[in-house]
Amino acid sequence: MSKPPKPKYRTPNWSSYNESLRQRGALLLWIDKDMKWVGAPSGKRGRTPTFSDAAIQFCLMIKNLYGLALRQTTGMVRSLLALAGLDWMCRT
Repeated sequence: MSKPPKPKYRTPNWSSYNESLRQRGALLLWIDKDMKWVGAPSGKRGRTPTFSDAAIQFCLMIKNLYGLALRQTTGMVRSLLALAGLDWMCRT
C-alpha cells in the first residue's frame, strides 16, 4: 500500500497573505486617558492607596501577558505610558 500524495497548498493572493502575516504581530493597547490612575481616599484609617484598582489591574495584565518580573513590568508600563503621552506616576 502506498501513502496518498501530500496536498499542495497554493497561495493565490500573496499581497493579502503577506498583510495577514504582518497583522499577526500587531499589538494594540487602548489606554483610557480618563482612567483614575491615583487611588482615591477610602475614608478609613490608614494611608491612602497610591494607585487605583484599575491601574493595578492594568499592570498585572501586562505582567501576566508577557510573563515579566516586577521591575520589567514597571519599565514596560512606564514606556507604554510615555508612548501614550501620559504623565502618570509609575514606581515599584
